[in-house]
Amino acid sequence: MQNDLIARHEQALIGNYSKLPAVFVRGRGTTLWDATGKEYLDFFAGFGGTILGHCHPRLIDAAVRQANTLWQVGNQFYTAPQVRLAEQVREKAFDGRMFFCHSGAEAMEAALKLARLAGGAGRPKTISMRQSFHGRTFGALSATCGPAQDGFAPLLPGFVHVPFNDPAALEAQMDSTTSAVIVEPVQGEGGVNMPDQDYLPRVRRLCDQHGATLILDEVWTGVGRTGKYFGHQHYGMVPDIMTLGKALGGGLPVAGILASPRLAAFFKPGTHGCTLGGNPICAAVGSAVLDLLEQENLPAHAARCGTFLMDAIRNLPCAGRRIVQVRGLGLFIGVELAIPDATTVVRAALERGLVINVTQKNILRLAPALIVNELQMQRALDILGAVLESV
Repeated sequence: MQNDLIARHEQALIGNYSKLPAVFVRGRGTTLWDATGKEYLDFFAGFGGTILGHCHPRLIDAAVRQANTLWQVGNQFYTAPQVRLAEQVREKAFDGRMFFCHSGAEAMEAALKLARLAGGAGRPKTISMRQSFHGRTFGALSATCGPAQDGFAPLLPGFVHVPFNDPAALEAQMDSTTSAVIVEPVQGEGGVNMPDQDYLPRVRRLCDQHGATLILDEVWTGVGRTGKYFGHQHYGMVPDIMTLGKALGGGLPVAGILASPRLAAFFKPGTHGCTLGGNPICAAVGSAVLDLLEQENLPAHAARCGTFLMDAIRNLPCAGRRIVQVRGLGLFIGVELAIPDATTVVRAALERGLVINVTQKNILRLAPALIVNELQMQRALDILGAVLESV
Protein backbone atom coordinates (compact mmCIF):
# COMPACT_ATOMS: atom_id res chain seq x y z
CA MET A 1 0.00 0.00 0.00
CA GLN A 2 2.72 2.47 0.98
CA ASN A 3 4.75 2.24 -2.24
CA ASP A 4 1.57 2.18 -4.32
CA LEU A 5 0.28 5.38 -2.73
CA ILE A 6 3.63 7.12 -3.20
CA ALA A 7 3.60 6.14 -6.89
CA ARG A 8 0.03 7.38 -7.31
CA HIS A 9 0.94 10.63 -5.58
CA GLU A 10 3.76 11.24 -8.04
CA GLN A 11 1.28 10.90 -10.91
CA ALA A 12 -1.54 12.96 -9.38
CA LEU A 13 0.08 15.84 -7.46
CA ILE A 14 2.51 18.61 -8.33
CA GLY A 15 5.94 17.93 -6.86
CA ASN A 16 6.42 21.22 -5.01
CA TYR A 17 7.22 19.60 -1.67
CA SER A 18 10.31 17.65 -0.67
CA LYS A 19 8.75 14.44 0.55
CA LEU A 20 10.01 12.01 3.15
CA PRO A 21 9.36 8.29 2.57
CA ALA A 22 6.40 7.73 4.89
CA VAL A 23 2.67 7.46 4.22
CA PHE A 24 0.89 8.31 7.46
CA VAL A 25 -2.53 6.73 7.88
CA ARG A 26 -3.34 7.28 11.56
CA GLY A 27 -2.43 9.55 14.45
CA ARG A 28 -3.21 9.81 18.14
CA GLY A 29 -1.63 12.28 20.53
CA THR A 30 2.07 12.55 19.70
CA THR A 31 2.11 9.22 17.83
CA LEU A 32 1.77 8.54 14.09
CA TRP A 33 1.49 5.24 12.22
CA ASP A 34 2.42 4.66 8.60
CA ALA A 35 0.82 2.34 6.08
CA THR A 36 3.08 -0.55 7.14
CA GLY A 37 2.04 -0.22 10.79
CA LYS A 38 5.32 1.36 11.90
CA GLU A 39 5.00 3.77 14.84
CA TYR A 40 6.57 7.25 14.96
CA LEU A 41 6.98 9.90 17.65
CA ASP A 42 5.88 13.21 16.12
CA PHE A 43 8.18 16.02 17.24
CA PHE A 44 7.23 18.53 14.57
CA ALA A 45 3.42 18.51 14.83
CA GLY A 46 2.67 19.28 11.19
CA PHE A 47 4.78 22.46 11.12
CA GLY A 48 3.39 23.32 14.54
CA GLY A 49 -0.24 23.04 13.47
CA THR A 50 -1.32 20.05 15.59
CA ILE A 51 -0.55 21.95 18.78
CA LEU A 52 -2.62 19.50 20.89
CA GLY A 53 -1.54 16.38 19.04
CA HIS A 54 -3.42 14.18 16.61
CA CYS A 55 -7.14 13.44 16.98
CA HIS A 56 -7.55 15.06 20.40
CA PRO A 57 -10.97 13.88 21.62
CA ARG A 58 -12.03 17.38 22.72
CA LEU A 59 -11.24 18.80 19.28
CA ILE A 60 -13.03 15.93 17.56
CA ASP A 61 -16.07 16.55 19.73
CA ALA A 62 -16.04 20.28 18.92
CA ALA A 63 -15.76 19.60 15.19
CA VAL A 64 -18.50 16.96 15.14
CA ARG A 65 -20.92 19.02 17.23
CA GLN A 66 -20.42 22.06 15.01
CA ALA A 67 -20.63 20.01 11.79
CA ASN A 68 -23.98 18.72 13.00
CA THR A 69 -25.16 22.25 13.82
CA LEU A 70 -23.98 24.75 11.19
CA TRP A 71 -21.50 24.08 8.40
CA GLN A 72 -20.98 27.37 6.52
CA VAL A 73 -23.10 30.42 5.71
CA GLY A 74 -20.70 33.11 4.48
CA ASN A 75 -19.38 36.24 6.13
CA GLN A 76 -22.38 38.41 5.32
CA PHE A 77 -23.98 36.77 8.38
CA TYR A 78 -23.03 36.55 12.04
CA THR A 79 -22.01 33.22 13.59
CA ALA A 80 -21.39 32.38 17.24
CA PRO A 81 -18.15 30.32 16.75
CA GLN A 82 -16.40 33.26 15.05
CA VAL A 83 -17.41 35.66 17.79
CA ARG A 84 -16.31 33.35 20.58
CA LEU A 85 -12.91 32.61 19.04
CA ALA A 86 -12.27 36.32 18.39
CA GLU A 87 -13.15 37.13 21.99
CA GLN A 88 -10.82 34.42 23.27
CA VAL A 89 -7.86 35.63 21.18
CA ARG A 90 -8.45 39.21 22.30
CA GLU A 91 -8.71 38.14 25.93
CA LYS A 92 -5.42 36.23 25.75
CA ALA A 93 -3.52 38.85 23.69
CA PHE A 94 -4.57 42.52 23.64
CA ASP A 95 -7.55 44.72 22.89
CA GLY A 96 -8.18 44.35 19.17
CA ARG A 97 -10.48 43.15 16.41
CA MET A 98 -10.12 39.87 14.51
CA PHE A 99 -10.23 39.10 10.80
CA PHE A 100 -10.31 35.39 9.93
CA CYS A 101 -8.80 33.59 6.93
CA HIS A 102 -7.23 30.18 6.24
CA SER A 103 -3.43 30.46 6.43
CA GLY A 104 -0.54 32.48 7.79
CA ALA A 105 0.25 33.84 4.33
CA GLU A 106 -3.31 35.12 3.96
CA ALA A 107 -3.08 36.67 7.41
CA MET A 108 0.07 38.50 6.34
CA GLU A 109 -1.66 39.77 3.20
CA ALA A 110 -4.45 41.16 5.37
CA ALA A 111 -1.94 42.82 7.70
CA LEU A 112 -0.05 44.40 4.79
CA LYS A 113 -3.23 45.77 3.24
CA LEU A 114 -4.46 47.15 6.54
CA ALA A 115 -1.15 48.86 7.29
CA ARG A 116 -1.09 50.37 3.79
CA LEU A 117 -4.63 51.69 4.18
CA ALA A 118 -3.78 53.20 7.54
CA GLY A 119 -0.54 54.77 6.28
CA GLY A 120 -2.01 56.28 3.14
CA ALA A 121 -0.48 56.89 -0.27
CA GLY A 122 2.51 58.77 1.12
CA ARG A 123 3.84 55.72 3.01
CA PRO A 124 4.79 53.04 0.48
CA LYS A 125 7.69 51.49 2.44
CA THR A 126 7.44 48.26 4.42
CA ILE A 127 10.48 47.08 6.37
CA SER A 128 11.00 43.41 7.25
CA MET A 129 13.94 41.32 8.37
CA ARG A 130 16.57 39.25 6.61
CA GLN A 131 16.18 35.48 7.07
CA SER A 132 12.48 36.05 7.64
CA PHE A 133 9.58 33.99 6.36
CA HIS A 134 6.03 35.33 6.08
CA GLY A 135 4.39 33.19 3.38
CA ARG A 136 4.41 32.41 -0.33
CA THR A 137 1.77 34.75 -1.77
CA PHE A 138 3.27 37.74 -3.57
CA GLY A 139 2.77 40.26 -0.77
CA ALA A 140 3.95 37.89 1.96
CA LEU A 141 6.79 36.72 -0.29
CA SER A 142 7.92 40.31 -0.85
CA ALA A 143 8.11 40.74 2.92
CA THR A 144 10.01 37.46 3.22
CA CYS A 145 13.77 37.59 2.76
CA GLY A 146 15.35 34.30 1.77
CA PRO A 147 15.49 31.50 -0.80
CA ALA A 148 11.67 31.35 -1.06
CA GLN A 149 11.89 34.46 -3.27
CA ASP A 150 14.13 32.81 -5.85
CA GLY A 151 12.66 32.78 -9.35
CA PHE A 152 9.76 35.14 -8.65
CA ALA A 153 11.26 38.54 -9.45
CA PRO A 154 10.11 41.20 -9.80
CA LEU A 155 8.38 41.11 -6.45
CA LEU A 156 6.18 43.91 -5.15
CA PRO A 157 7.85 47.31 -4.82
CA GLY A 158 8.30 49.14 -1.54
CA PHE A 159 9.80 46.35 0.57
CA VAL A 160 13.13 46.86 2.37
CA HIS A 161 14.97 44.21 4.40
CA VAL A 162 17.31 44.84 7.34
CA PRO A 163 19.18 42.45 9.67
CA PHE A 164 17.14 40.80 12.41
CA ASN A 165 17.94 41.85 15.99
CA ASP A 166 19.69 45.03 14.81
CA PRO A 167 17.69 48.08 15.94
CA ALA A 168 20.31 50.48 14.56
CA ALA A 169 19.91 49.04 11.05
CA LEU A 170 16.13 49.35 11.38
CA GLU A 171 16.35 52.92 12.64
CA ALA A 172 18.51 53.88 9.64
CA GLN A 173 15.68 52.83 7.29
CA MET A 174 12.80 54.38 9.24
CA ASP A 175 11.39 57.60 7.80
CA SER A 176 8.12 59.36 7.03
CA THR A 177 7.43 57.00 4.11
CA THR A 178 7.42 53.86 6.29
CA SER A 179 3.97 52.31 6.63
CA ALA A 180 4.92 49.17 8.53
CA VAL A 181 7.64 47.11 10.17
CA ILE A 182 7.24 43.32 10.17
CA VAL A 183 9.11 41.04 12.56
CA GLU A 184 8.81 37.53 13.98
CA PRO A 185 9.25 37.31 17.77
CA VAL A 186 11.41 34.26 17.00
CA GLN A 187 12.48 33.66 13.41
CA GLY A 188 11.18 30.25 12.37
CA GLU A 189 12.32 29.39 8.85
CA GLY A 190 15.40 31.50 9.44
CA GLY A 191 16.65 28.99 12.02
CA VAL A 192 14.78 29.60 15.30
CA ASN A 193 16.72 32.83 15.72
CA MET A 194 16.23 34.56 19.05
CA PRO A 195 16.23 38.35 19.55
CA ASP A 196 17.83 40.19 22.44
CA GLN A 197 15.40 40.87 25.26
CA ASP A 198 15.22 44.60 24.47
CA TYR A 199 14.93 44.24 20.67
CA LEU A 200 11.14 44.12 20.25
CA PRO A 201 10.54 46.95 22.75
CA ARG A 202 13.01 49.08 20.77
CA VAL A 203 11.22 48.21 17.51
CA ARG A 204 7.96 49.24 19.20
CA ARG A 205 9.42 52.61 20.17
CA LEU A 206 10.81 53.22 16.66
CA CYS A 207 7.41 52.53 15.12
CA ASP A 208 5.78 54.91 17.58
CA GLN A 209 8.32 57.63 16.83
CA HIS A 210 7.75 57.37 13.07
CA GLY A 211 4.01 56.68 13.07
CA ALA A 212 4.50 53.24 11.50
CA THR A 213 2.42 50.12 12.08
CA LEU A 214 4.18 47.28 13.92
CA ILE A 215 3.17 43.86 12.56
CA LEU A 216 4.26 40.83 14.55
CA ASP A 217 4.17 37.55 12.65
CA GLU A 218 3.07 35.08 15.34
CA VAL A 219 2.12 32.27 12.96
CA TRP A 220 4.79 30.06 14.56
CA THR A 221 5.07 31.64 18.01
CA GLY A 222 1.36 32.07 18.79
CA VAL A 223 -1.11 29.87 20.67
CA GLY A 224 1.07 28.72 23.56
CA ARG A 225 4.06 27.21 21.79
CA THR A 226 6.71 29.47 23.33
CA GLY A 227 5.57 29.10 26.93
CA LYS A 228 3.19 32.06 26.79
CA TYR A 229 0.03 32.44 24.74
CA PHE A 230 1.84 34.70 22.26
CA GLY A 231 5.52 35.30 21.62
CA HIS A 232 5.45 39.06 22.16
CA GLN A 233 4.38 38.49 25.76
CA HIS A 234 7.94 37.44 26.58
CA TYR A 235 9.12 40.96 25.77
CA GLY A 236 6.65 43.22 27.54
CA MET A 237 5.25 44.95 24.48
CA VAL A 238 2.17 44.86 22.22
CA PRO A 239 2.02 45.08 18.40
CA ASP A 240 -0.48 47.02 16.30
CA ILE A 241 -1.28 43.90 14.26
CA MET A 242 -0.58 40.27 15.09
CA THR A 243 -0.84 37.53 12.48
CA LEU A 244 -1.88 34.02 13.51
CA GLY A 245 -2.14 30.66 11.78
CA LYS A 246 -0.83 27.09 12.18
CA ALA A 247 -1.83 26.15 15.74
CA LEU A 248 -4.91 28.39 15.99
CA GLY A 249 -7.13 25.66 14.53
CA GLY A 250 -5.29 22.74 16.11
CA GLY A 251 -4.52 21.46 12.62
CA LEU A 252 -7.62 22.76 10.82
CA PRO A 253 -7.25 25.75 8.44
CA VAL A 254 -8.03 28.80 10.53
CA ALA A 255 -5.82 31.89 10.68
CA GLY A 256 -6.24 35.62 11.00
CA ILE A 257 -5.08 38.94 12.31
CA LEU A 258 -5.76 40.76 15.55
CA ALA A 259 -5.53 44.52 14.93
CA SER A 260 -5.83 47.46 17.29
CA PRO A 261 -9.28 49.08 17.18
CA ARG A 262 -7.84 52.21 15.53
CA LEU A 263 -6.32 50.23 12.67
CA ALA A 264 -9.22 47.79 12.37
CA ALA A 265 -11.50 50.68 11.51
CA PHE A 266 -9.71 51.08 8.16
CA PHE A 267 -11.10 47.75 6.94
CA LYS A 268 -14.53 48.74 5.74
CA PRO A 269 -16.93 46.57 3.71
CA GLY A 270 -15.33 45.77 0.37
CA THR A 271 -11.71 46.45 1.38
CA HIS A 272 -10.81 42.84 2.19
CA GLY A 273 -12.42 39.44 2.58
CA CYS A 274 -12.10 35.65 2.65
CA THR A 275 -14.98 33.44 1.51
CA LEU A 276 -14.49 30.59 3.98
CA GLY A 277 -12.51 32.53 6.59
CA GLY A 278 -13.71 31.78 10.09
CA ASN A 279 -15.69 28.75 8.95
CA PRO A 280 -17.88 27.69 11.91
CA ILE A 281 -16.29 24.23 12.20
CA CYS A 282 -12.74 25.58 12.17
CA ALA A 283 -13.65 28.40 14.56
CA ALA A 284 -15.33 25.99 16.99
CA VAL A 285 -12.19 23.83 17.02
CA GLY A 286 -10.04 26.92 17.53
CA SER A 287 -12.13 27.82 20.57
CA ALA A 288 -11.64 24.31 21.92
CA VAL A 289 -7.87 24.68 21.45
CA LEU A 290 -7.80 27.86 23.53
CA ASP A 291 -10.09 26.32 26.15
CA LEU A 292 -7.71 23.38 26.58
CA LEU A 293 -4.63 25.58 26.70
CA GLU A 294 -6.16 27.44 29.62
CA GLN A 295 -7.77 24.54 31.45
CA GLU A 296 -4.63 22.40 31.36
CA ASN A 297 -2.17 25.30 31.73
CA LEU A 298 -0.34 24.09 28.62
CA PRO A 299 1.74 27.22 27.93
CA ALA A 300 3.46 26.72 31.31
CA HIS A 301 3.90 23.03 30.48
CA ALA A 302 5.50 24.03 27.16
CA ALA A 303 7.90 26.32 29.01
CA ARG A 304 8.98 23.55 31.39
CA CYS A 305 9.30 20.95 28.63
CA GLY A 306 11.28 23.32 26.44
CA THR A 307 13.77 24.02 29.21
CA PHE A 308 14.14 20.29 29.89
CA LEU A 309 14.64 19.41 26.22
CA MET A 310 17.13 22.18 25.45
CA ASP A 311 19.23 21.40 28.53
CA ALA A 312 19.15 17.67 27.73
CA ILE A 313 20.19 18.23 24.09
CA ARG A 314 23.09 20.42 25.22
CA ASN A 315 24.20 17.58 27.49
CA LEU A 316 24.04 14.76 24.94
CA PRO A 317 27.36 12.87 24.86
CA CYS A 318 27.93 13.93 21.25
CA ALA A 319 26.97 17.59 21.78
CA GLY A 320 30.54 18.91 21.84
CA ARG A 321 31.29 17.33 18.47
CA ARG A 322 27.96 17.65 16.69
CA ILE A 323 26.09 20.69 18.08
CA VAL A 324 26.99 24.35 17.67
CA GLN A 325 24.06 25.85 19.59
CA VAL A 326 20.65 24.98 21.01
CA ARG A 327 18.16 27.84 21.15
CA GLY A 328 14.46 28.50 21.36
CA LEU A 329 11.47 29.41 23.50
CA GLY A 330 9.21 26.80 25.04
CA LEU A 331 8.57 23.97 22.59
CA PHE A 332 9.97 25.86 19.59
CA ILE A 333 13.57 24.62 19.49
CA GLY A 334 16.42 24.98 17.02
CA VAL A 335 19.51 22.77 17.15
CA GLU A 336 22.33 24.15 15.01
CA LEU A 337 24.59 21.31 13.89
CA ALA A 338 28.27 21.30 13.02
CA ILE A 339 27.57 19.54 9.72
CA PRO A 340 26.74 21.20 6.39
CA ASP A 341 23.54 19.29 5.64
CA ALA A 342 21.24 18.00 8.37
CA THR A 343 18.83 16.32 5.95
CA THR A 344 20.64 13.05 6.65
CA VAL A 345 19.86 13.49 10.35
CA VAL A 346 16.16 14.04 9.65
CA ARG A 347 15.99 10.94 7.46
CA ALA A 348 17.94 8.80 9.93
CA ALA A 349 15.66 9.95 12.74
CA LEU A 350 12.61 9.06 10.64
CA GLU A 351 13.99 5.57 10.08
CA ARG A 352 14.25 5.19 13.86
CA GLY A 353 10.72 6.49 14.38
CA LEU A 354 11.20 10.21 15.17
CA VAL A 355 9.69 13.03 13.09
CA ILE A 356 11.74 16.25 13.14
CA ASN A 357 12.57 18.95 10.59
CA VAL A 358 15.52 20.81 9.11
CA THR A 359 15.78 24.44 8.03
CA GLN A 360 18.68 26.55 6.74
CA LYS A 361 20.38 23.23 5.81
CA ASN A 362 22.02 22.60 9.20
CA ILE A 363 19.44 23.55 11.84
CA LEU A 364 17.11 20.92 13.25
CA ARG A 365 13.70 22.15 14.38
CA LEU A 366 11.77 20.44 17.16
CA ALA A 367 8.18 21.49 17.80
CA PRO A 368 6.18 18.71 19.46
CA ALA A 369 2.58 19.05 20.54
CA LEU A 370 2.11 20.79 23.88
CA ILE A 371 0.71 17.56 25.38
CA VAL A 372 4.11 15.84 25.15
CA ASN A 373 5.18 14.02 28.32
CA GLU A 374 8.50 13.16 29.97
CA LEU A 375 8.61 9.58 28.66
CA GLN A 376 8.10 10.76 25.09
CA MET A 377 10.72 13.47 25.46
CA GLN A 378 13.23 10.92 26.76
CA ARG A 379 12.50 8.61 23.84
CA ALA A 380 13.05 11.48 21.40
CA LEU A 381 16.33 12.37 23.12
CA ASP A 382 17.53 8.76 22.92
CA ILE A 383 16.79 8.62 19.18
CA LEU A 384 18.31 12.03 18.49
CA GLY A 385 21.44 11.20 20.45
CA ALA A 386 21.89 7.89 18.61
CA VAL A 387 21.38 9.52 15.22
CA LEU A 388 23.82 12.34 15.92
CA GLU A 389 26.42 9.79 17.04
CA SER A 390 25.98 7.86 13.80
CA VAL A 391 26.09 10.63 11.16
